[in-house]
Amino acid sequence: MDFNMTEDQQMFVKLAKDFGEKRLLPTVSERDHKHEYDEAIVKEMLEMGLAGTYFPEAYGGAGADILSYIMTVEELAKYDAGVSITLSADVSLCANPIYEFGTDAQKEKYLKPLCEGTMLGAFALTEPNAGTDAAGQQTVAAKEGDHYVLNGSKIFITNGGAADVYIVFAMTDKSQGTKGISAFILEKGMEGFTFGKKEDKMGINTSQTMELVFQNVKVPAENLLGQEGKGFKIAMMTLDGGRIGVAAQALGIAEAALADAVEYSKQRAQFGRPICKFQTISFKLADMATKIEAARHLVYKAAMKKQEGKPYSVDAAMAKMFASDIAMEVTTEAVQIFGGYGYSEEYPVARHMRDAKITQIYEGTNEVQRMVVSGAVLR
Repeated sequence: MDFNMTEDQQMFVKLAKDFGEKRLLPTVSERDHKHEYDEAIVKEMLEMGLAGTYFPEAYGGAGADILSYIMTVEELAKYDAGVSITLSADVSLCANPIYEFGTDAQKEKYLKPLCEGTMLGAFALTEPNAGTDAAGQQTVAAKEGDHYVLNGSKIFITNGGAADVYIVFAMTDKSQGTKGISAFILEKGMEGFTFGKKEDKMGINTSQTMELVFQNVKVPAENLLGQEGKGFKIAMMTLDGGRIGVAAQALGIAEAALADAVEYSKQRAQFGRPICKFQTISFKLADMATKIEAARHLVYKAAMKKQEGKPYSVDAAMAKMFASDIAMEVTTEAVQIFGGYGYSEEYPVARHMRDAKITQIYEGTNEVQRMVVSGAVLR
């Protein structure tokens, strides 16, 4: 597979790299420890046009390809995994479903400002009793004249409270199970739409994760995304694309951990020589580098398949599952190479390890990815 980067890809990666070095890296440790979501940093990132990477210019996008976007998420994750998932949730989980399933009016009203970076987006599917089992939705939407009335709540929502636009899933017909789920576009500030608990997380602390609460929220009928009862299909197709974003995030985290481990192993001397001169350490680094390269192939392949309009669900599942497992493995080994210093928050590898863990869980646990892949293998 040829990964010679196009001019567009090089440009977006350079933008992300410069932003990461200048704006993210100097304060990431402090923001992580304070669990601080920095609105100014996110605003600056969006104003750079990173959210519109692969969308058409007609909607305020850059008209580049999906791989440009995936490489951008990967690059940002090397410096700040929280900011990288803020972008990924905004693009893959909010802008993309509006682009794929929205009406012209919805695209004009919501997709354009999302691409231009004047709005931030979020995706709300998960509930206290409906995680992997999306059919367990308790949030309901009842049609009343020219609007729907939404009641319920969502948890663990990335960009919750910070986003302006939300893709929200609700039951419009409980008797139909997953076929009774519909998708809606909600705006921050709608009457009855409030925010609950802000999550105190293990990692990705520079992103904001919050509960959404709906109490008799009136949503105009024109804010129905796609058709009534097609919400589950929209959610699953959206998550397929989101998994490539999470895989890219995991890849970036792993790359950062390897770079830190290599640097440290050259500087740290024991028994009169740098620890990288010991085979037990050098072989660890070799395995880490090889597994990262294998993960990169799966991630980029999935992005290219999506770009080409080919079926990519299984590729996305493989990429997400493998890259996140490798991120956890590589960051754990990086901590081991740092020894006692690795367990200290003074060094970045502890943060990389905490950040890596969530990539095995959100946008479909890796157990679910294995169900997707095994289902394809056994078909």
